[in-house]
Amino acid sequence: MTTLIINIKELLQIREIGVAKISGAAMGILPTIKNAYLIIKDNLIADFGSMDILPKTKADQTIDATGKIILPSWCDSHTHIVYAGNREQEFVDRINGMSYEEIANRGGGILNSAKNLNDATEEEIYNQSKVRLEEVMRLGTGAVEIKSGYGLTIDGELKMLRVIKQLAQNYPISIKATFLGAHAIPLAYKEDRKGYIDMIINHMLPEISKNSLAQFIDVFCETGYFTVEETEEIMNAGIHFGLKPKIHVNQFNSIGGIQAGIKHNALSVDHLEVMTPEDIEALKNTNTMPVALPSCSYFLSIPYTPARAMIAAGLPLALATDYNPGSTPSGNMNFVVATACIKMKMTPEEAINAATINGAYAMGISDTHGSITIGKKANFIITKPIPSYYQLPYAFGSNLIDRIFLEGKIIT
Repeated sequence: MTTLIINIKELLQIREIGVAKISGAAMGILPTIKNAYLIIKDNLIADFGSMDILPKTKADQTIDATGKIILPSWCDSHTHIVYAGNREQEFVDRINGMSYEEIANRGGGILNSAKNLNDATEEEIYNQSKVRLEEVMRLGTGAVEIKSGYGLTIDGELKMLRVIKQLAQNYPISIKATFLGAHAIPLAYKEDRKGYIDMIINHMLPEISKNSLAQFIDVFCETGYFTVEETEEIMNAGIHFGLKPKIHVNQFNSIGGIQAGIKHNALSVDHLEVMTPEDIEALKNTNTMPVALPSCSYFLSIPYTPARAMIAAGLPLALATDYNPGSTPSGNMNFVVATACIKMKMTPEEAINAATINGAYAMGISDTHGSITIGKKANFIITKPIPSYYQLPYAFGSNLIDRIFLEGKIIT
């Protein structure tokens, strides 16, 4: 099937084949074509250009996008959207003065979500999670990474990963699965950290590998969770089983997690709310993508990733939601882009680059997602009529999406 879209006010993020990520000053440049056309054949982008050079095209459907802007679908490279229940009470507890760490220390936080998940059936988890996935698709996300990490038992972790796999099979959105058994030490192993790590390495990972349930391995490398040494041990084991590292680092403290991730060629290091000059220097000239999660900072009232310092140092940066029940109960990438502009002082061009092409890199799908490029997936957003793409972060509370295309088809 061929779809022709004409009179596009502005077509954003047009790239040549082979552009995998954008770094430093180049993040401030967003290639576009005004008064453009776009041709889709089946599920791929077939052609695009200025209306002045529109070729004769026999199309099965033609869409007039007068006054509207088209940009690639968001690529959300860090989420935890497969979970059970909620943590509304902890939200109120924080309003009443309790810190994230205090809530975790009393058995709340990740351990609370682990209890909810292990009490739920696989079908219940799937049915709750698919509602969240459908919502983020309608909000313009065309690729998403989903982590386990709320099981903290062999059965619980495998259950989560099977749900992620089922979602990937049933929905027209690219889904990458990450094993995050090292999200927290479960209560049953409170006095036996080594025992839990041994279970991750010797029991969970072999099962995950045997059943092809994940592409990445993650560790929460943070004070009170997993040390740098433990993180390296778990990353090494994951690599042995064919999983590439993507790790949580520097959310509350800088303890050397970034350097450990780089050492093990992590695809991304995520959170980065606390960054030292040494952390920024270590990321220079590496293949590791820094990922910021601004809606987590917003929700927890913690510092924001220092985007300006990182971009000035020549680094790339990706943006993701961190969608999870405790610290970011939202998968709205439009809000993430707006918050990055408002609170992190990223320009709209930088934020869109971070949420599209760099987000695709951070989940290993640069060849197929993240830009308007011939041969890539026909995943894109058509906005409502707007003055310019600056309106996307400016009108942060408005729904400016008219239509969503995923795999070449309109999503309703």
